[in-house]
Amino acid sequence: GPASILSVVIVLALSIPLAGTFAALAGRYPDGGGVATFVRLALGDTAARATGYWFLFGVGFGAPVVAALGGEYLTAALGLDRAWVAVIGMGFLAASLLLNLFGLRVSGSVQLGLSALLVVVVVGVIASAAPAVEQSNFTPFLPSGWAGVALAISLFVWAFAGGEAITHIAHEFRNPRRTIVWATVIGIAVVGLAYLALQVVTVGVFGASAARSQAPLIDLVAINWPGFGPVVVGGIATIIALGVLNVYVPAFANLTASLGRDRHLPRWLAKGGEAGAVPRRALSLVAVIMLGYATVFFVFGLEMQTFILIHTASMVSLYFIGMVAAMRLLERFSAGWWMAVISVVLTGVLLVLAWDHLLVPALLALVAIAVTVIRRFRSRV
Repeated sequence: GPASILSVVIVLALSIPLAGTFAALAGRYPDGGGVATFVRLALGDTAARATGYWFLFGVGFGAPVVAALGGEYLTAALGLDRAWVAVIGMGFLAASLLLNLFGLRVSGSVQLGLSALLVVVVVGVIASAAPAVEQSNFTPFLPSGWAGVALAISLFVWAFAGGEAITHIAHEFRNPRRTIVWATVIGIAVVGLAYLALQVVTVGVFGASAARSQAPLIDLVAINWPGFGPVVVGGIATIIALGVLNVYVPAFANLTASLGRDRHLPRWLAKGGEAGAVPRRALSLVAVIMLGYATVFFVFGLEMQTFILIHTASMVSLYFIGMVAAMRLLERFSAGWWMAVISVVLTGVLLVLAWDHLLVPALLALVAIAVTVIRRFRSRV
């Protein structure tokens, strides 16, 4: 309902110190392992292994959702049967994996163009739908109570996630301290304003229902641009879905290579993890995970919300332990350290909100602990 706007504001406020802390860590400790590397330096190998598993195997649950959303928009725009959603979604996953075989410079250039298109689309949608906003749609403000706000916060973590992904490619920058800080500031500002404005317009137009289909952007544009608008938005939105996957595939691949290097995964996967190289072996494992999750998602017709909440629960677990590590690594009482302190408290609250979806992160943590126990046992034999 209308209180979802409040949820956006809360998650945006949380994302500012969180992204700032990740930027500070990435600038000081650039490595393909990202958050897992920070945790290893601060808390040891077992915690780092759990962190790496959370990102690779837990956050990876988001890939089928992104692919499905792209499929939903394209089928809606073209008037295709929804049976095509799975086919198109798998195509998005395959395209993102193939694109990253050519390296970060190629995929990064493509990403810049996709991000520019995203800004244009969002601004266009907001401008076209704003005249249809009705004040009456903002009441009642809390139709689902504060429990609805809590659930919306957990879901919006999905929307604002991404600040941690840049930590996995920090070693590719010539000046990571300067570049990552400015990229983070610009990214938070653009994303925050875009989501907040889009949510206000969506609620103002549709009220508590918030959408009429699986492709709400098309619903918004269709109000004033029937026929022409949906096709344009549907086509560009599918490109954006590819853009999101294009952010996470290299992050997953670099993490996988670093986990192989640190012997949390088979060392065979470490090849290509150094700066300027392409971790093709790691990409093969990422392909198995993403395509495997997507196959289960589409074949069994599972709900997006289930995968999103597993994704966000894994993400919040990673955020929390990453902020704990930051408090130990960053200079005490520096700006980055204070942002980490604030983020530990805020992500701790998110963990409480996500408590009933923490089964997957808990199981992955147990696997990480089991690996440590087995290794210690073997070393004594």
